[in-house]
Amino acid sequence: MKRTSLFERHREAGARLVAFAGWEMPVTYEGVRPEHAAVRAGCGVFDVSHMGQVETAGPDALALLQRVLSNDIGKLEVGGAQYSVMLRSDGGVLDDLFTYRLAPDHYLTVTNASNHERDRDWVREHADGLEVEVRDAIDDWAMLAVQGPQARRIVAGLAGGELPERMHTARLAVPGDGEALVCGTGYTGEDGVEVLLRPSGAVELWDALMEAGATPAGLGARDTLRLEVCFHLYGNDLTTERDPISAGLGWICKEGTGFVGSDVTARVREQGPAEKLVPFALTERGIPRQGNEVYADDERVGEVTSGTLSPCRGDGIGMAYVRSELAEPGTQIEVDVRGKRRAARVESRPLYSTH
Repeated sequence: MKRTSLFERHREAGARLVAFAGWEMPVTYEGVRPEHAAVRAGCGVFDVSHMGQVETAGPDALALLQRVLSNDIGKLEVGGAQYSVMLRSDGGVLDDLFTYRLAPDHYLTVTNASNHERDRDWVREHADGLEVEVRDAIDDWAMLAVQGPQARRIVAGLAGGELPERMHTARLAVPGDGEALVCGTGYTGEDGVEVLLRPSGAVELWDALMEAGATPAGLGARDTLRLEVCFHLYGNDLTTERDPISAGLGWICKEGTGFVGSDVTARVREQGPAEKLVPFALTERGIPRQGNEVYADDERVGEVTSGTLSPCRGDGIGMAYVRSELAEPGTQIEVDVRGKRRAARVESRPLYSTH
């Protein structure tokens, strides 16, 4: 089992550590609810060093990434960040990823932990005939997500320079690293940054953030936070059995670039998906979970992909694939929770507004 450079800090803080994608990671410290609340009201810090990094560099780096990523990488400026998906030729989702353009011919793509090696190999397989280097950089980086309405203030007090705007990056001096990559991205719906730095400097930065008033937060709160704002989780809401149009990610699929799977997304977009991923909320007591069946008029019409008890709303929320004709907000459905059907309603995104 792999451990991040912050493992001892997690253990000292009393974290409950669990196996996740081959890593021993903190799922909670004080508890999901207080950690969730800290991010919504103040500043929480997540160790996300288990995420993978793939660097692509060379004259044909752009051409390669246009092949394997769904968004238009050509529109990504130096210092910019872009969200995309990586697809199989049949349109199934291999991963959802962020790519940062570090220089004109140099890109950094952050992968989900469970998909890192597959993503890296997929990129390399499509590099034939191109003048490009694809490098596995997972050992080069630690990654901290600093999130919440006070996150920028806290990081700005530690960083040697102006923080980047949303979906942009900056090279800044932070405790532990004289040239960290600070990114205006996150997975909570709150403002904040993600900091990529040398693993050897992660402890110093973590300690500085704690001293400045940040709260350590684990994977449990990371999941409830992202679900309240309807961000996708790979393995739940996105899989190789689902296409991105059905998942509501058509906005990051630019078929004109000719990416792998673009013919499938174009066809699904034109014909309309048979099912759509929708957010929902229970209108009676219950906590939905992945795999719960969804019903309408006593007929099975879909399946829950993510579910939890919303700390901010106080009700059961989730996302589910349902027949497209049932995807309109306000549609009444039922969710089978522990063998009992609970009344629910399709909602609009996000399920909780942070602004």
